[in-house]
Amino acid sequence: MDAFKNLSIIICIIAFLTFAAFVANDLIKTNKKTVPKSEKKGFAVLELFTSEGCSSCPAADELMAKIQQEERGKPVYLLVYHVDYWDRQGWKDRFSNADYSRRQMEYGHILNAQIYTPQLILNGGAEFVGSDEEAIREAIAGELESNQMASLTFEAHQDKDQLKVHYQTSTIIKGNNLLLALVQKSAQTNVVGGENAGRSLSHVQIVRKLQTESLNESGNGDVTVDLPKGFDSRSWEVLGLIQDKGTGAIKAAAKVIL
Repeated sequence: MDAFKNLSIIICIIAFLTFAAFVANDLIKTNKKTVPKSEKKGFAVLELFTSEGCSSCPAADELMAKIQQEERGKPVYLLVYHVDYWDRQGWKDRFSNADYSRRQMEYGHILNAQIYTPQLILNGGAEFVGSDEEAIREAIAGELESNQMASLTFEAHQDKDQLKVHYQTSTIIKGNNLLLALVQKSAQTNVVGGENAGRSLSHVQIVRKLQTESLNESGNGDVTVDLPKGFDSRSWEVLGLIQDKGTGAIKAAAKVIL
């Protein structure tokens, strides 16, 4: 009789332990679901400095086109600046702008980095050879898994030859600027001089204008941007960035398709 009682107790204990293990396993699965990767708030802003006069640059431009397609729908923002210091080498890049050369030089000073093309800056804090696909993709993945330091939302609408922008940001205001970039989504050029003579070059995410504004204390406000010649709302978009004035770190980004 005692043996039967002991056996009953053992069976009850085994049943309880089995049930407890099942419940614990179910709780672990439930807890994993509470922090899915999709809830990460990281982003990646890629700023490529390039030129139609540079024979090493088309590979970087092609990589930007691949990333544009493959990262569609993710918080990955591409800005391609055509610098002007290659314009003296036999071919004047029609998209080149001295302002973009100065921006690259500012990054060089902040990051203590050499100035060259193609050069890519990620989130204002790290630089890469613009055609180094493996390193750039790995860095993008890392940034998407990080937490965003601030938020930015904005609306934009065209009013004749101007763009009216209303923005709102949070958390970090003092010591930061709002940057608004007017971006032409694609273009093609037949190059007849310089290092790329005879080549047909395709471009994406070409920055046609970059305007910097100081953020006001409330974190929201209105900005007017004069539209450049050739602006077409069907094939352009507007990117907004919050950037630290001192460190160059980009703390938030957003996009509006007009």
